[in-house]
Formats: sequence, C-alpha cells, structure tokens
Amino acid sequence: MINCLIVEDEPLAQQVISDHIDKIPELSLLGICGNAVEAYEFIHRNTVDLIFLDIQMPVLTGMDFIKSLKDPPAVIFTTAFIEYAASSYEVAAIDYLVKPVTFDRFKTSIQKFLKMNTPPKHEKEYTFFKVNGNFVKLIHGDILYAQSIKDYIILHTLNGNYITHMTMKNLDELLPSDKFLRIHRSFLVNRAKVTSVGKKEIQIGEDKLPIGKNYKDLQFEQFTR
Repeated sequence: MINCLIVEDEPLAQQVISDHIDKIPELSLLGICGNAVEAYEFIHRNTVDLIFLDIQMPVLTGMDFIKSLKDPPAVIFTTAFIEYAASSYEVAAIDYLVKPVTFDRFKTSIQKFLKMNTPPKHEKEYTFFKVNGNFVKLIHGDILYAQSIKDYIILHTLNGNYITHMTMKNLDELLPSDKFLRIHRSFLVNRAKVTSVGKKEIQIGEDKLPIGKNYKDLQFEQFTR
C-alpha cells in the first residue's frame, strides 16, 4: 500500500485528488494538509510514500517546502499554472498535474510512479545440472563456455568441467540469453568471459573456440552487452 498525503490549500482541489486516490486500490490517503507548515509536522509523525503537492500556497510554496526536507517522499506536483511545470524537474518530481486534474491524467501519473518504484525482477543467477546422478548447482558467472558432444554437454567452468546429458538446444533455452551466446552448433559462451573476438574464432582464457558458418554474422557488440 502506498501512503499518500495531499498538501493543498484549495478545498475543491483537495476533494478532487482525494476522490481519485479512492479509486486506485494501491493508494491509501493518510491525510490532507492545507499548507506546508502542517505538512512538515505531518511527515515527521507519519510514514508518507507519495505527496500530492500544490506549488502555489501561502507562507511557503510547494517547491520551497519539498527542497527543505532532508529526505523527501516522492512528489507529484499539482498546479493551476502550466508555466510552473518546468520547475518540478528541479526536485526530481514524479510528475506534475495541471488543475483541474482528470482521473485519466491522475492514473497516468500513478502508473509512472509505480513503474519507477517497482524493483526489477532478478533472474536466477544459477542453474542445477544433473552430473553423475547428482544435481550440481552452477553459478552462471562461473561458467566459461559449454561444448556439446552428441547428446552430452561439457560445461567448462572456473572450478573445473562438468558433463551432463542434454542437447545444446535445451541448454541454450535454459541459460539466460543476455549472458550466454551461441557461436557454433557445438559451442555456447559466457559473453562476460570472452577475451578476444576474431572473424573465425573467439578466445576465452587460453581456449580458442570456432565461430560456426551459420553464426558468421555475429557482431562484436553481441559479445559486449
């Protein structure tokens, strides 16, 4: 749940933002403050994730208020004057909303906030392989390259070699494509471990691996992503 605070001196504008917040399940309205002084006290008593902040207010403007906070919450500015929009970038505001704020525009702003504050999904950094009847956990970063011989794969790693019963096609689908690259029908390499790239071969440490004729179009950039 995202804890929200409205800082706005106009009752009608307060009500509009409040109604919009009520329509979005992820949002929870903690309070409404009529000026920056009230908001300052409220923030120090409560955990606020997102402020809807009017720029033009008596005593202290919204811009000056947010700059005064040592560790401010995320902020979406609201203003009746579009010329103030550029100022919002000075404090890395999520967005600015020009009054009267429609629900569609409000929703777009919230989607932007959610996108910016959703942690990226982390892929697994390891895969288990069946080796001699046991499942062995191999860290992706430890794998140098893989070599196929018939229906078996030799996994060359920093800690030695492992043989598993698997096709290269299956292995290619199993390992993350942003880290591993097929260079030959029999070789799959860890991009980060490639030490040199030629027209016909690549090198990983002391090992030179051929680039297959069906992979001649590989570009240098594909090894350096």
